[in-house]
Amino acid sequence: MHPALRPARHRALVPGLTALAVGLVPLALVASPSAAAPAGDRVVVSEVYAGGGSAASTLARDYVELFNPTSAPVSLDGTSVQYRSAAGAGNPSGVTPLTGSVPAGGYYLVALSGSGSGTGAGALPTPDASGSTALGATGGTVFLARQTTALDAPATGSVTGDPRILDLVGYGSSGTFEKAASATSTTSTSVARAAGGTDTDDNASDLVAGAPTPKAAPAGAGTTPPPAAVDATIAEVQGTGAASPLAGRRVRTTGVVTAAYPTGGFNGFFLQTAGTGGSAEGRTGSDAVFVYGSAATRAVTVGQHVQVTGTVSEYQGMTQLTPASAAEVVALSAPASVRPTTTTWPRTDAERERLEGMLLSPRGRFTVADNYALNQYAEIGLASGTTPLFQPTEVADPSDAAAIAAVRADNAARSVTLDDGSSTNFFTAKDTPLPYLTQDRVIRVGAPVAFDAPVVLDYRFSQWRFQPTDQLTADEPLPVTFADTRTARPAAVGGRLKLASFNVLNYFPTTGEDFEAAGGSCTYYTDRAGNPDTVDSCEGPSGDGPRGAAQADDLARQQAKVVDALTRLDADVVSVEELENSARLGQDRDAAIATLVGALNARAGSRTWDYVRSPASADSAAAQADEDVIRTGFVYQRAQVRPVGASVIDDVAVFDNARDPLAQVFEPRRSGGKNSRFVLVVNHFKSKGSGAAGDGDTGQGASNKARVAQARELVDFAARQARTVRSGRVFLAGDFNAYTREDPMQVLRDAGYTDLGSDRAPEEHTYLFDGLVGSLDHVLANPAALRTVRGAHVWNISSVEPVALEYSRFNYNATDFFVPDAYRSSDHDPLLVGIDPRPGRRSTGR
Repeated sequence: MHPALRPARHRALVPGLTALAVGLVPLALVASPSAAAPAGDRVVVSEVYAGGGSAASTLARDYVELFNPTSAPVSLDGTSVQYRSAAGAGNPSGVTPLTGSVPAGGYYLVALSGSGSGTGAGALPTPDASGSTALGATGGTVFLARQTTALDAPATGSVTGDPRILDLVGYGSSGTFEKAASATSTTSTSVARAAGGTDTDDNASDLVAGAPTPKAAPAGAGTTPPPAAVDATIAEVQGTGAASPLAGRRVRTTGVVTAAYPTGGFNGFFLQTAGTGGSAEGRTGSDAVFVYGSAATRAVTVGQHVQVTGTVSEYQGMTQLTPASAAEVVALSAPASVRPTTTTWPRTDAERERLEGMLLSPRGRFTVADNYALNQYAEIGLASGTTPLFQPTEVADPSDAAAIAAVRADNAARSVTLDDGSSTNFFTAKDTPLPYLTQDRVIRVGAPVAFDAPVVLDYRFSQWRFQPTDQLTADEPLPVTFADTRTARPAAVGGRLKLASFNVLNYFPTTGEDFEAAGGSCTYYTDRAGNPDTVDSCEGPSGDGPRGAAQADDLARQQAKVVDALTRLDADVVSVEELENSARLGQDRDAAIATLVGALNARAGSRTWDYVRSPASADSAAAQADEDVIRTGFVYQRAQVRPVGASVIDDVAVFDNARDPLAQVFEPRRSGGKNSRFVLVVNHFKSKGSGAAGDGDTGQGASNKARVAQARELVDFAARQARTVRSGRVFLAGDFNAYTREDPMQVLRDAGYTDLGSDRAPEEHTYLFDGLVGSLDHVLANPAALRTVRGAHVWNISSVEPVALEYSRFNYNATDFFVPDAYRSSDHDPLLVGIDPRPGRRSTGR
């Protein structure tokens, strides 16, 4: 599994700029993705002049002009104008934050860099905002963004529908535009929209070149008194349904400030009716609402009793109130307070709507369900109850639609996100220490969570969330406590020998740097200083290159964690997956596994470990023609077992898109002789990430048919290997890329194999994806082998740990999370099995 498999979660940071109703009012900001607005109902970029930087310039400065075609002023607080060069493919290079509003039917001028010194280089009108960004004279892209921090690598090509972008203009040679780039701005021309601000999402047709005509908001614009507000309680604003019955109306209400976010991107505060809270029983609607506005938020403090006048709207599913200015938030002299509402987690959206925006004291048990976004958005998935959330096909038959639906429904009913009171993307704010996650705080999936302070319930970015009462920083106390569920060693599994399976996350002693030195080409994931840490992709004359560490220091960090994990696991035989297939990189096929064993022995201080050699034929050109750049293998402790005879690879066509199974006979060194021998077969089936046309996933990921065919071939291959030992004992191990109840595993069960993880450790799982746990890694035993089994255990050292601890995330944040230990040494957890293969010894069951 690649360390960066999952896509980032894009989050819109502030509401969009769309007027909701007629009237000279700075109306509530609502969700409005960058999309065509032919009706003239949204602020647009109306003109771009990029010719202000030369002696021939008509005007002395570059500028961007905005136009509001609506009949009401529109606030720009929390937005920005951003610029990316024509050839740029990364984040914008210039960000100019905006404040104030655009008057109805009026303009807003953003003056930018310029050094025009020609005799005709005139001054701009007094701008409404100023920045230092220099626009490219021959092309570039201007973004009107919903945030005041740089956009996180907006797409190239035609861009529409991005919720972070209100409008964009690509001009000249730009590689980012709406449908097609407009004409080029010159020293004497700008590109501008026709009168009325026509926007059809086609920069080429919407904007034309002509003489620059910069226009700013006239003095006093937007000061027309708004219409009178009606008095309403917060409960009346919220109503009893999913949307406010007063949306679009100006109201006046009062309440106590329960949470405020002047920093971090929320730009608002929560207001709750005085005297409310306590029990959630009998509640029909919410007594709290979100108040949006940067200036207003800076004027209040938590606990303050205030009167707020503003316009009601729905933003991304949450009711909010938007004052026209900070003057519409008035402190009241009468003291007031609210109580946190005590409640267990409601299972339905209707029940949650009744608590939207309210200060809560959550009751009942909660469990960490997901920590993948912890190091990007500082958010943690929680599940009500004592278990995390499950992959449906881990616990239900894929063919049973009702059972699958029931698992999904239960996941949805138990799920809530614990947030940090901000929309900060820490992949952009890389020099800011993360909240929640610190060097000495463990936050693991499956860990119990206790609430120590009240939180606010809101609905943001399509999820119900618990928010702290202010933006959480690394120095602040948390509203929750996480139990530490780490163990220094795996639990005992019994038996005289221990077998294990462990996916070691693309362990490649050949680094990307090595591959490039040999003539290959690589791209990388980089740290916050721009240094490569892991390979994105490598290609050479013979195909794929390495998939692991970028450079030697990265490999050293990865190897230290893998070696610590294997040493502490202390299994006598380990089937290892995602090893470098060194033969594909011009070396001996066993070079990588030999390097790993060398590191293990260096840690042990003796020749404790060894590895199973590849079959003599495995290095041949014919054998390598259909092998992947990753492979499987065995490492073992020499004092405990010895391999008997040569290993055997099942090199058949059905595994051409996966890894060939590798079989080896083992014999305990201390007792038993030939009658104690057993066969171990290591596997790594086709991944779920891609598949051939027509190979439908049936809810089981791509390439399910391929994995079913591989399981059937494995049954035949294992049967042939069973005949090579007197006992007939066969164990199948590895990463099967199939959850426990999926079709490939059913093929193996139908053939008489027992899945030891689900049979002996049914509540333990080896993998986490998209906030759902399950097991892709399995050890199975045929009936003869099952009689020797004493126990099984999943040692959760990787999948449940935050990804920030992985070697591949070194120096991603101001806090250094790297420790050369077993925790997050991979993205899979090892499965350990205890056996007693002595002749005549039989298992008594669980």
